[in-house]
Amino acid sequence: MTRSELPLHRRTITVTAYAEGGDEISVEAELSDVRPWAEPPADVVHRMGLAVRVRLADMVVVHAEADMRTFPHAECPLITPVFDGLVGLSVAAGYNRAVQQRFRGVSGCSHLHELARALGPAVVQAAISANAGLRYAGEQAHDPRSTAGVLNSCHIWAPEGVGLRKLDGGWVPGTGPRPVPPLSTFGQRGPEASGG
Repeated sequence: MTRSELPLHRRTITVTAYAEGGDEISVEAELSDVRPWAEPPADVVHRMGLAVRVRLADMVVVHAEADMRTFPHAECPLITPVFDGLVGLSVAAGYNRAVQQRFRGVSGCSHLHELARALGPAVVQAAISANAGLRYAGEQAHDPRSTAGVLNSCHIWAPEGVGLRKLDGGWVPGTGPRPVPPLSTFGQRGPEASGG
């Protein structure tokens, strides 16, 4: 395989979360598409943002705002108000399906749709980090199961998986070593200990 040292295209998505008091977090995502071989200003094709504010208690979006900074057509920004439709969605349950139904294809913008999809898992991780930060500071955190938007996201977070069993065994997310020690460390026998 032969390839040029200069890439044809570079897409970057960044997601940053902020604490908004103890009850909410804000999460901002930005997508940029760049043609490294092109001269400015033709090198940046897309630069768009999507920001949400989420209530930690129930993981519901309470505010959403889409922003187009660099875009190919003058009419592109006309679609940004549609993404206010993220408000009211639960990031913990059915989020991806709702995003697909509301913003996919001609109902939205493919780039902002991609950002909306990226926000879901990032919000869940940010909520987990917010709770870990509260516990680290010695403050009351939300029940770890309340941020279990991670449920069914992988084999660890299966309904009877080791993640929940470690929580039941006393594991406090955000503390301790990485990786988190085996389930047997938490005083419960897991499938690996029983041979099943």
